[in-house]
Amino acid sequence: MEWKIGDVEIENQIVLAPMAGICDSAYRRIVKSMGCGLIETEMVSTRAVMHLNRKTREMLHMTDYERPIAQQIFGSDSESFKIAAEYIYKNMSPEIIDINMGCPVPQVVKAGEGVALMEDLPKASKIIEACKRSGKVVSVKCRIGMNPEKIVIEEFARMCESSGADMITVHGRTRSMMYEGEPLYDYIRIAKNAVKIPVFANGGIDSKEKAEMTMSKTGADGVMLARFGFENPLLFAELTNTKTPDTKYTLIMEQLDIATECFDELFALTYIKKLSSYFMKKLPGTKKYKQDLYKCGSVGLVREVLGRIFWG
Repeated sequence: MEWKIGDVEIENQIVLAPMAGICDSAYRRIVKSMGCGLIETEMVSTRAVMHLNRKTREMLHMTDYERPIAQQIFGSDSESFKIAAEYIYKNMSPEIIDINMGCPVPQVVKAGEGVALMEDLPKASKIIEACKRSGKVVSVKCRIGMNPEKIVIEEFARMCESSGADMITVHGRTRSMMYEGEPLYDYIRIAKNAVKIPVFANGGIDSKEKAEMTMSKTGADGVMLARFGFENPLLFAELTNTKTPDTKYTLIMEQLDIATECFDELFALTYIKKLSSYFMKKLPGTKKYKQDLYKCGSVGLVREVLGRIFWG
């Protein structure tokens, strides 16, 4: 079903989560081919955008095929967000800027970034307002709070809406839970009921049944897939009723072609080995397969080894 986030039209309510080290252009393209309605990039530091280098430029690269796309940025002060958002809109033209207020990793939190911003609502509000000055669509990705004693999602969601956010994605865990345990669906529902803008649910969605259950329990407008979508991109196709390649081998070969087109051989090899490792998780003899795969020093050898792994 087609609908809108702000004035951005998307084909359905299935979103790719912005996973660091994973959501580069090559992976985003394969997910798009699986019918994903909105693509999110891996997060980029606002400071890195302000001091642009080659790596940051590569991280900001996006293609028209991936659109509509949301560029996620993270930082700790409104001025750097304002400058980064303006630069990204002017030079990359994503349809949406997504603000990371949910990353739980220690180095990010210690810098006052990611989920740490949920403890300072006035600062978080200024950041959203700074990004909105571009006049473009802005979304916020957050958690439900820092720990069970500091669950602030209802107040936080209202702050996001009043500050101009067009959408919120709620990871239904506290920072202290990291990525473990069942998401606390009731708090996602609380966020949904607190605001009029779209609220998406994130966390633990590993199947069509889990996606449907999450929607039912939370009343969310859509779902965001993270690591389970990386382990099995075919899940996007299942959720969007999109025709897919016949086998995981075909999908990996398509992804390898895209990776070699986008990157140099060394990076393409690293990327496809990582992706293939996830794909072969449930295959018997996985340990030996991975050893063979990681010994490969060329794209040609990777193709040969993957052929043996999936076809025998």
